[in-house]
Amino acid sequence: MSDTVPEAPRARRSLTVVYNPVKVDDLDATKQLIGSAAATHGWDEPKWIPTTAEETGEKQGREAVESGADVVASLGGDGTVRAVASSLVGTDSALGLLPGGTGNLLARNLGLPIDSLEDAVEVMLSGSDRRIDVGLVRTGDSLSEIGADSTAGPGGRADDPTEGRRDGEEVFLVMTGIGLDGEVMADTNEKVKKVVGWVAYIFAAMRKIFGRGFSVAVSATGGPGEVDRPGDRIGRHARSVVIGNCGTLQGGIELMPEAKLDDGVLDSVVVAPKGFFGWLSVFGDVITHHRTGHKRLDRLRGREFTVQTKDAVETEIDGDPIGTRRALAARVLPDSLVVRVG
Repeated sequence: MSDTVPEAPRARRSLTVVYNPVKVDDLDATKQLIGSAAATHGWDEPKWIPTTAEETGEKQGREAVESGADVVASLGGDGTVRAVASSLVGTDSALGLLPGGTGNLLARNLGLPIDSLEDAVEVMLSGSDRRIDVGLVRTGDSLSEIGADSTAGPGGRADDPTEGRRDGEEVFLVMTGIGLDGEVMADTNEKVKKVVGWVAYIFAAMRKIFGRGFSVAVSATGGPGEVDRPGDRIGRHARSVVIGNCGTLQGGIELMPEAKLDDGVLDSVVVAPKGFFGWLSVFGDVITHHRTGHKRLDRLRGREFTVQTKDAVETEIDGDPIGTRRALAARVLPDSLVVRVG
């Protein structure tokens, strides 16, 4: 047996902040706050890289990793978080989460500060690393178009589902969905959101909630302890299909109570209410954290999912509307992202 003592992990000391200028009210004060905290904790002077309308954070994150950043912090909305995180998947550089948007959903699900930039900076600089899963999704007009035909299983490939990000796949950290959630994200007024925050999503939802729905087939394979099973399939006339890496929404609402960021699977809920009382049942189920299922809510868990609709339906990825789609294939990439936590 070797007497060599394993080298201890090098303490993180290098920080790059990728920020969305639209979301930062006083950049000079923010730089002063973070720079002072970094010096107090013995970190190097932070580097700062702005996003643009064309480059929303992924390119900037890659540049930070290539320049040797130990931590790449996202300062902006959920879109900035997703873009920066996309550049860090599969690397040892850690994602720092600094609140600057409306949702801050990943930070909420990790129990990180979302109302105080100062508190969030303290956690990022003095906390520890945690590895979490990420979701990968492809969308299009048919499953065959996106390489997810039935001969290869729901994930569209017969090989190792834990392999790295493939061409055409987009990262999601929280949830991707098709139906009502996509309509809400597409219809939310940005000016209203800036004034009232996440409540703007409720206003949009009230305008869309009683839409006619769509026919959909959802398949899942590789659930916990079910790797060798053929998988589960649901066919419904639904109002929304959501696939999540975690399950908590704004206001502490647990849409998918069993979803965890590091369990190696994704969770899905198919929402299929009929009329006012159907929606009332759904709300009651969600608010009371009912975990055993409900006739208006179908829940699935798995490593891979496919969703096929009859008609084109509004779709979103981590709150970003991407237009109408008929097909979606998602899979989990376990333990692939390092995040700074308390």
